[in-house]
Amino acid sequence: MRCMSACMPITSHVRWLIGLLLVLLVGTAAAAPVLATIEPSAPRIGVMTMQPGEVFWERFGHDAIIVDDPARGEPVSYNFGFFDPSEPDFIARFIRGRMRYQLVALPLSQDLAYYRDVGRGVSVQWLDLTPAQRADLGATLAVNALPRNARYDYDYFTDNCATRVRDAVYRALGGRLKEQLSARSRGNSYRSEAVRLASPAPWMWLGFDVGLGPFADVPLARWQEAFVPMRLADSLREATASDGRPLVASEEQLLPHRLKPEPADYLRPWWPWLLWGAGIAIALLWLGRRAPRLLAAMAFTVWTLSGLLGGLLLFIWFGTAHRAGWANQNLLLFNPLSLLLLPGGWRMARGRSAGRWMETLLTIVMVCAVVAWIMRWLPFPFQDNTHWIALMLPLHLALFTALRRR
Repeated sequence: MRCMSACMPITSHVRWLIGLLLVLLVGTAAAAPVLATIEPSAPRIGVMTMQPGEVFWERFGHDAIIVDDPARGEPVSYNFGFFDPSEPDFIARFIRGRMRYQLVALPLSQDLAYYRDVGRGVSVQWLDLTPAQRADLGATLAVNALPRNARYDYDYFTDNCATRVRDAVYRALGGRLKEQLSARSRGNSYRSEAVRLASPAPWMWLGFDVGLGPFADVPLARWQEAFVPMRLADSLREATASDGRPLVASEEQLLPHRLKPEPADYLRPWWPWLLWGAGIAIALLWLGRRAPRLLAAMAFTVWTLSGLLGGLLLFIWFGTAHRAGWANQNLLLFNPLSLLLLPGGWRMARGRSAGRWMETLLTIVMVCAVVAWIMRWLPFPFQDNTHWIALMLPLHLALFTALRRR
């Protein structure tokens, strides 16, 4: 009896436990398909755009990619704009056009600190990517930021901080972004964008305008135009994801812009340059009759500046990887041969004879300037230098006419 009374409660407990286990097994089996469809959490992805600054290397703005993963704490800014000026060959690489930049991953607050201090506005476009695309892009950037992968060969127009951001989004979308942007154009060029954004600094935009060759005057598709961070932000607003929904889900201003706004698009007529060129040419012809030694001194100055600038253009073409400056037709206007005129110009400024060879050199320099004008109608690659022709051709013609008489 004792044994039997003791076994009864044990049997009841066992049955209860077996029933509970069966319920749990059935519930788990039923929930398994649902749990299998739940995707792991993925970070938010944003393209951060920084407005132009006042220092010359900040004139073109900047951008980065934000990966906001709550599971890992503070959002991370993946910034492709870092370089190391302490590298032994930094200056040599800079001159040769073979700069080395790198991707750096840093906390968003740390990246924003500098822009807050200098007053540059910052905004972010949160992208409407699928969880898989977001997770893949975040993982790819993390691997890309490793020291062994972070460096890349920088090209100012075709492989810079903004194009690296563009390409990362392009890969995340499986190529869809390039399809959308390559078919459209606003008619901008590398030259027009460079001159526009550098316009607050006269020496900077003049340097771009003189130093860029025909490569910089090909009309850009919006895909190529995205080398400017602000242009990339504009294009992202109009882009769509694979199912046709807008690529940008929302925009957020992170910092206000306290500096002058980005320069607007503007047309650059050539006729004011012609007025200046014609006015200076008339003055040179007048000096040739009234003050020949003063004319020679002015010619000496023009030839010095022209020859040195032409020598620099020649070095860019044959001595560097700055292909945007190759085959520059401004070499015909800022002629390195002008340096050979300096000894004769110096003798003329002192009231002495320059010699017969002077006329030959004057003729060559003048003819080269005329050829630059004629090339506008010949099947050469187009270069937007009409304004420089309008300024310099009258000067060369005037110097040839006035000095040939002497």
